[in-house]
Amino acid sequence: MSSIYTQPHTSWTHRLTRIMVRPLIGTRVTPNHLTTGRLVTGLASCAAFAVGDASWTVWGGVIWLLSCLLDRADGELARLGGLSSPFGHIYDYYCDITVNALLFLCIGIGLRTSGLGWVAPLLGVLASAGVLAASILSQRLESAGAVETKAYVGILGFDFDDTLYLFAPAAWFGLFPYILVGAAIGGPVFGILTALRLRAARAG
Repeated sequence: MSSIYTQPHTSWTHRLTRIMVRPLIGTRVTPNHLTTGRLVTGLASCAAFAVGDASWTVWGGVIWLLSCLLDRADGELARLGGLSSPFGHIYDYYCDITVNALLFLCIGIGLRTSGLGWVAPLLGVLASAGVLAASILSQRLESAGAVETKAYVGILGFDFDDTLYLFAPAAWFGLFPYILVGAAIGGPVFGILTALRLRAARAG
């Protein structure tokens, strides 16, 4: 694979969280503790976004950034500390797809009083469903051995899912209406594309 593509666990965010979790090696803190922290902060951020108030949205962005860092940190602690487990992998996976799907739904709910009006929650449902489907199908594509590394690889030291970090500044600068419309289109499109790739892999 070309060197411009980001290899697994080598992104800038992986390197950052690797430094952060090193002091935790050998302590009572486990990767599952960090995954639980990711889940709790992710749900708290989604709840803040759903309120629809500007100050709540700003704080939601702060909490969301922390949640994204914890999402990286649990895997890094597991690898560095030799603490990987089948349960931990499954727990991390379901926490991730739950939080990421709820994110768009809650953004839509929060924008109900914006210029998008009642359309916003509907766009949230569409985006949430599309992202959830794309996430599940991507995992199946990777499990089937149909891709070399990940279903969607990143470039230049960034992972594809590093785009999630951008939701924090988007919250701070009032960009959620644009993000929501884009996700309502892009989520289902990625879901369909991934389904087609999985179908082709199974047919081959």
